[in-house]
Amino acid sequence: MNMLVKVIIAVAFVIGLVVSYQMNKSSAPMSSQKANMSANGVHPSGTEFMQWYPAARKIADFTLTNHHNQPMTNDDLIGQWTLAFVGYTFCPDICPTTLAALNQAYPKIIATAGASTADFAADTTEPQPIKVWFLSVDPKRDTIERLAEYVGFFNPEFIAATAEHKQLYPLVRSMGMMYSMSQSTDDPNYLVDHSGSVVVINPLGQVIGRFKPQHAPGQIAMSDTSQIIADMPKVVASWQHL
Repeated sequence: MNMLVKVIIAVAFVIGLVVSYQMNKSSAPMSSQKANMSANGVHPSGTEFMQWYPAARKIADFTLTNHHNQPMTNDDLIGQWTLAFVGYTFCPDICPTTLAALNQAYPKIIATAGASTADFAADTTEPQPIKVWFLSVDPKRDTIERLAEYVGFFNPEFIAATAEHKQLYPLVRSMGMMYSMSQSTDDPNYLVDHSGSVVVINPLGQVIGRFKPQHAPGQIAMSDTSQIIADMPKVVASWQHL
């Protein structure tokens, strides 16, 4: 990873900390506002922020390569909760900032939602963890080595994976997201347009909803991790009572 990319990541990491701090400060009034807005139709789970899909979505069959240079398939999503985010390592803003914010929030996500996590695997009584999955949609530049270094910078427990576009396009669509090349990939500095939501995948490997980016003047549009912390325990608890 060259020096410029390291600088970009470092700056984004600092921005992520600042953004996350600002979001945490504003989470209480935001929660009150959302509660009032949902008074006419609260989701049965009691969540306030997650956008639930009308029904759980089956994820398209896929075979990726993760940052450990090992195959990753649908089976790797079974028996755990997954927070998935689509992006690429050359992303100048939302990707590193979101990953930095998720890294800072991860202990709280595990502590709050993990405490409510049921036994989803038939052969174990241990609570199943919540994983963060970074899906790269830029296979031309995002080599396995680069993905390993990139995701390891944020959190070694996060998972990064990628594949060729013929695998990625149907996979990303089935998750309720999108991506597209905004310019020719002949330009070494090309950008990739992609969804900024953090998608929630249940222990059956189905997509059930997403935390959409929050748009505020002068700020990067990204999912609010304080909302994830607030809602994930309710999401997990609702699953236990199905």
